[in-house]
Amino acid sequence: MIDQRVFLIILDGVGVGALPDAAQYNDEGSNTLANTSKKVYGLHLPNLQKLGLGNIVAVKGVPAERKPIGNYGKAVEVSVGKDSITGHWEIMGLINEYPFPTYPPAGGFPEEIIDAFIEKTGCRGVLGNKATSGTEIINELGEEHLRTHFPIVYTSADSVFQIAAHEKIYPIDKLYEMCEIARNEILTGKNRVGRVIARPFIGDKNGAFQRTSARKDFSVNPPDQTVMDLLKAHDIPVIGVGKIEDLFNFQGITESIHTPHNQETMDMILSYCDKIDRGFLFANLPDFDTLWGHRNNYKEFASGLEEFDSWLPELFERVKESDIVIITADHGCDPTTKSTDHSREYIPILVYGKGIKRGVDLGTRKTFADIGATIADIFQIQGTGKGTSFWNSIK
Repeated sequence: MIDQRVFLIILDGVGVGALPDAAQYNDEGSNTLANTSKKVYGLHLPNLQKLGLGNIVAVKGVPAERKPIGNYGKAVEVSVGKDSITGHWEIMGLINEYPFPTYPPAGGFPEEIIDAFIEKTGCRGVLGNKATSGTEIINELGEEHLRTHFPIVYTSADSVFQIAAHEKIYPIDKLYEMCEIARNEILTGKNRVGRVIARPFIGDKNGAFQRTSARKDFSVNPPDQTVMDLLKAHDIPVIGVGKIEDLFNFQGITESIHTPHNQETMDMILSYCDKIDRGFLFANLPDFDTLWGHRNNYKEFASGLEEFDSWLPELFERVKESDIVIITADHGCDPTTKSTDHSREYIPILVYGKGIKRGVDLGTRKTFADIGATIADIFQIQGTGKGTSFWNSIK
C-alpha cells in the first residue's frame, strides 16, 4: 500500500481555446482564458505563471515561463458534448459517445415529458417550460407560482431538467421527491438528461425572489467504471469536494463534501491536506461556470482567477514531497462571447509536485482521459483502458 496523495482541481469552465470541431457547437473563436485576459487588459496570475500557464496559451499579463516549476499541456475532448458531466467523466477515463439530449429554447420539453411529470407528481400544472436563466425565470414567474402552486420547469443549453419552487409552497423534501420522480420514472431512454436539478427559492414578489443554497442535482449514473471506481476497489480513499458527488451520482466516492462556491472548496482542500495521509481528492471550483461564465461576467471571472492564484502558495506549502497536484478544467465557458452556454475548448493541464520533474511540456493530449490514466499510474493500478498516462514523462 503506497502512501500517496493526488489532488485534482477542476477550474470549472476555464478552457484554453476552441477545439478543431468547435464550429459544430457554434463555438468558433472561444477561448475562455485568453479572451478574458484581453477584456480586462491583462490578468495577474504569478503562481499559475510559474507553473507554466502562459506556456499553454497566450494569456495577456501571463507570459510564458522560461523555467516553470510545473509541467504543462492541454487536452482535447473526444466525447460528444461540452457539459460538466461529459468533461468530468472523460477526465476519469469514461468516454461519452452519445450526447445527452437538449431541448429547444422556445419549445422546451415535449408534451409527453410534461404530461408525465404532472401526472406522476400530482402538481396539476407547470410554468415556464423553456430554456432560460434560472434567476430570470423565478423573477418572471415567481408570483404566478405563489398563486397557482405550479412548479417552474425550465432547461438551458445544457442537458438539464430544472424544477424551481418556493420553499413555502414546496418544502425541500417534497421538491427533492419530485426531482427523483422525474429522474427515475420519466427522464429515461431517449430523454435521459444529464441532470435533474432542484432549484428552491425564497422571496415574496417578482424582482425579490432569490435562489437558496439547497440546490440538489440528480445525475445519471456513469454507465461504466471510472478511475474513481478502480481506486475505491483497491481501498484507496476517493474524496469528492464541491459538486463531484452530483456529477458521478456518488459512484466511486468514499467520502463527499458538498461545497457551493470556490472559497469553501479551496478551504476544504486545505483542510484535507491536514486530514488524510493517502488517497485521491477530486475537487471542483464551480463559480467560474455558474456565477460568471454563464452570466458573461468577465470581470468577476478574472477576479476569481486571481483569487485562486493567490491561494496556491498556501496549498503548495502544505503538500508533501510525494504529493501530486493537477489543475485542469472540464470545458470552456467563455464570458466574452454572446453565448451564455459552455464552449467546446481545450482544457489546460498543470502538474505540480515537489518530488517530480519540472518544466516538462506535455503537449496536446489526445483525450481528457490522459489525466485519469496518469492518476491510475501514480497509484500503481490498472486504469479504464482509455487515455495514455504521462506519468513516466514527469516522475
